[in-house]
Amino acid sequence: MNGTSVLTKENVKKQDTNINHQESNISVLIESASQVIAPLWPISAFAARNPWTGLEKQSFEQVAGWLNNTRDIDIYPSASMILSAKSKGEIDEAFVKMGLQHWLDSHSFNIPRNVAERFCHAALKLDPLPSNLLSSLKLEKLADEFSGLNTDRIDNFLIQPISSNIANEDGERLVNILDHHVIKWCKLYLDDSQAGWTMPNRDEGFYRAWQRLIQYDPALNKIQRKSLKGWPKEAHMALKKALFALEIPNSEIQTYLEGHLLSLPGWAGMMLWRSRQSSHEHSLLTEYLAVRISMEWALLKPYLQLTNQRPEKKVSIAPLIAAWIHWGDLTIKEWSQMSAAEQNEYLSFAYSFDEKLRRKLWLEAWEQTHTDRLSQQIISKQRKIIDKKSALAQFAFCIDVRSEPFRRQLEKEGPFETIGIAGFFGLPIATSELGSDHSHSSLPVILKPQHKIKETADENELKLYQQRKQAVTSLSYTFKTMKQNVLASLLLPELSGPWLSLQMVSRSFVPRRADRFIRNLRETWLRKPNTTLSLNHVHHLEAEMPVGFSDEEKVNYARQALKMMGLTKNFSPLIVICGHSSKSTNNPYAAALECGACGGAAGGFNARALATLCNLPEVRKELSSEGIEIPEDTVFVAAEHKTTVDELHWIYVPELSEAAQEAFDRIEAIMPKVSRNANAERLAQLPNFKKELKNPKAEAHRFAEDWSEIRPEWGLARNAAFIIGQRELTQDCDLEGRAFLHNYDWNQDESGDLLANIIAGPGTVSQWINLQYYASTVAPHYYGSGNKATQTVTAGLGVMQGNASDLLAGLPWQSVMQSDHEVYHSPLRLLIVIQAPSGYVKRLLNNDSVFREKVQNGWVRLASVDPDGRWVNW
Repeated sequence: MNGTSVLTKENVKKQDTNINHQESNISVLIESASQVIAPLWPISAFAARNPWTGLEKQSFEQVAGWLNNTRDIDIYPSASMILSAKSKGEIDEAFVKMGLQHWLDSHSFNIPRNVAERFCHAALKLDPLPSNLLSSLKLEKLADEFSGLNTDRIDNFLIQPISSNIANEDGERLVNILDHHVIKWCKLYLDDSQAGWTMPNRDEGFYRAWQRLIQYDPALNKIQRKSLKGWPKEAHMALKKALFALEIPNSEIQTYLEGHLLSLPGWAGMMLWRSRQSSHEHSLLTEYLAVRISMEWALLKPYLQLTNQRPEKKVSIAPLIAAWIHWGDLTIKEWSQMSAAEQNEYLSFAYSFDEKLRRKLWLEAWEQTHTDRLSQQIISKQRKIIDKKSALAQFAFCIDVRSEPFRRQLEKEGPFETIGIAGFFGLPIATSELGSDHSHSSLPVILKPQHKIKETADENELKLYQQRKQAVTSLSYTFKTMKQNVLASLLLPELSGPWLSLQMVSRSFVPRRADRFIRNLRETWLRKPNTTLSLNHVHHLEAEMPVGFSDEEKVNYARQALKMMGLTKNFSPLIVICGHSSKSTNNPYAAALECGACGGAAGGFNARALATLCNLPEVRKELSSEGIEIPEDTVFVAAEHKTTVDELHWIYVPELSEAAQEAFDRIEAIMPKVSRNANAERLAQLPNFKKELKNPKAEAHRFAEDWSEIRPEWGLARNAAFIIGQRELTQDCDLEGRAFLHNYDWNQDESGDLLANIIAGPGTVSQWINLQYYASTVAPHYYGSGNKATQTVTAGLGVMQGNASDLLAGLPWQSVMQSDHEVYHSPLRLLIVIQAPSGYVKRLLNNDSVFREKVQNGWVRLASVDPDGRWVNW
């Protein structure tokens, strides 16, 4: 792994080819190199992003070592995080000791076992080596006298962009200058209507637009501009020419490309995402690398004679000797009296048992502690299968961890059954709101929509609504145009100043009243009419996808959703399909608080579509012929769980039967208490919540409506488990909003297809969410997005820190940190718990090689609960 691509061991031999002749060959190398980054969606369509999704054929430990060696990125929790968790009782030290014993047993070393154990136990306290010892002249002398360390981990060459190793006359590394240039060009090309002027020749593609403009770039000197003047017009030819000029050996090209992609993984990730969205930009990542490495050559040209030497990563001997003196209770005299062979053995052992390994053992103990306590809680509180006929209403919630506390509070207040299912409810749709020509995919980003569902209304009412909406849009467009026009912008403050000043003052000092006033003003003006959904199939030849569903598709999607919920019998009079959404003001990350899987789409539209399908007489008739008998007085309704304020908002309530009306009235009666209790539990976790306030509901609305609030809610922080099983498995457990909950009854899944679909869909998405939170916590400088208060929204796509940083791909500090020095999110890899016989789990692992690799390589943890209630760790 050291000094080479994390992927090259499998791919380089297949790709050992001369790239100077074939465009396809460079494309193959770029495709392989792109595995080290992950696609990045625009922040307005935020989707959870596993930064290591292309690297899971390697173990977590291997990728951690590779990232540390090549980019100096550490993806294990820091010592301070571990010690903080230990002090809170989140880590059982018995698991640390067990992990240590396992490591010692699996490694051979030629020092006494008791000496090794004493050293390891002392080192595992994670205290730093004393600075006075490290600066000791005696220690320095001992290190200088040592001839060399025999270990297979030294002589490690770091394959990074050549510009990383060279500084200009002012001492600034050329790679930083290169990054600054590349960021500028990416912003120009990718701008999504935020800039007043668009990049010239943008329609010709990124590389061609850059190639036409670069010779006029005042940020380059005359010699640099001249060197690029005759550069090839085709991106792949320019890339090959730059690589040849930099004398990159064929065997190292993929690794070199990886180094450049990892330099700005956010901008590169956006290019990768765009390249997969349309054939027009399919070569965008090639163009990005062509621009970047061409500019690197122009910047490096005066220094090329210095680039043949590569930095060698040498082992520092002094800290290893200091480790034995501090943790091994050796004196300098005792060390000096050792033979060279003994010293080498001791140093090799200390080198192997380094800080990363120590923190790895602590992380695994942290995860094992969580697993052990969750298993004890579940096993001790399992209840027998209850008679579901007694449920007054059944609620289908998204598996989102924020649903768990709300479901728990709801179940306390009456005979209600709650069900967990992926919050797009199995409907592969793109949604189009009333009066809009645009659609938004409303399903996990790993899937593609197959149908478009539109909101429709009475033709006359729709026409009037569109006129009112157009007036609002025109006013907004005029304001933006005036801001970007030199002359008009001089007049704009005089016209808009009084209104904007009043808005600023009111939003700052009375945010709730101001937000309510503005919202009511907008809603009163727009007056959105009552709508229906276009569920009946309509196909236009020019449309990219059909509108609505065929009769057969209506039945298929309804049947599929009911089976995924385990709801094929014992129907209650009222069944509530609950999507979820969030609300916050002045928040670039608003979409991140919606669905972490569905690109910022709320779940209400899908919930309404499914509830409507399940109420159709023709759908019920067909389901009945298949043995799914929905009683005549059972009515499906749709609602949204507002996660920031923990309220349930009705969005589709058709005519109710007498029994359904009784259930509906009961829900309405208890919902204020449910909301109050859920709010009280959730808000207590926020660091800026004033616990002495008597009205949690009012404070929850303030968090949602205050435009200065940097943490309207915690989102999915502290997520740690994905539990697949019947609700009875966890119903009496307080899971603290840390578990994704998906219903599953293995008795109704003889083929194992339901379980396979849950793992491939919701299971994958939950893992992405988990690893995004993990990465943003352990390596915030690289995988996070910094402080919300200092972020800059750029190009209409995402955020930067300042005006020239990478496009930040992860979560902000406020989403994972309790304070400057204390984490809130526990960085644990996702634990997947399956309630099923062991044979089901074995079959799943045998049939799903991707999931098997994730488990074997440490990207997820796996456990199961068998029919006898026994917990099995896999």
